[in-house]
Amino acid sequence: MLQFCTLYSGSTGNCSLVQTQDQKILIDAGESAKKITEALSSLNIAPEEISGILVTHEHSDHVKGLGTFSKKYHIPVFANKETWNAMPTQLEKVEKENQKEFSFDYFSIGDITILPFSIPHDAANPCGFNLYYQDKKMSIATDIGHMNDSIIHHLSDSSFVLLEANYEPEILKCSSYPYLLKQRIAGPNGHLSNEAAGKTISYLLNHGLQNVMLGHLSKENNFPELAYKSVVEQILENHKEEKSYQLSVASRSAPSPVVSIG
Repeated sequence: MLQFCTLYSGSTGNCSLVQTQDQKILIDAGESAKKITEALSSLNIAPEEISGILVTHEHSDHVKGLGTFSKKYHIPVFANKETWNAMPTQLEKVEKENQKEFSFDYFSIGDITILPFSIPHDAANPCGFNLYYQDKKMSIATDIGHMNDSIIHHLSDSSFVLLEANYEPEILKCSSYPYLLKQRIAGPNGHLSNEAAGKTISYLLNHGLQNVMLGHLSKENNFPELAYKSVVEQILENHKEEKSYQLSVASRSAPSPVVSIG
């Protein structure tokens, strides 16, 4: 069985868990090693059980505890060349034999097959991930400045997607953030709005999507109830007939309920 949950998800820190009967993989390690260990413990998982850590990109809310966690528990870390080069502090902490480099092609960690795909974000070479187990496909797609055909292609036929719903445009406009930061967030290499997430989900419901979790919500420019409402409104607007799907919002500070995929 393929299962997924977020340990932490939001603008302050991100870390997710994908597991089968034989493998357990983390995606990002954007909280302290201590907090990641505590979250795993709440799921009755020892850190030594983690088979590897996939890195989407080098921003601190995705790699804060990466080097320390990997070094302490001798866990392989998988990132592309540009991302490794962009996080020298983390690189110094990860043992040489655990520094794994991937290209944008299929590779495997145990019985889980992974396909990275490019996303538009202001990082060295950011990516999302398709993860396959037997006949099941799930996808991780956060930190997306704008949706494009390539991302849609990679998300299609996924039974489950963790999709960014970072901000509500009207809240962002009125927030205390500096003007340039607002421009960055709403720009083509920033983050995905609630509305854009809703439109994406509406399309994917016709292409295999059954279960979606909204993640990476901004602490200042969004809140869970609004993200959920905005997405549902987009689905209702784009589907006159009733669609069967499950929609949830990842917690910022605690593990989400475990989702079984397939």
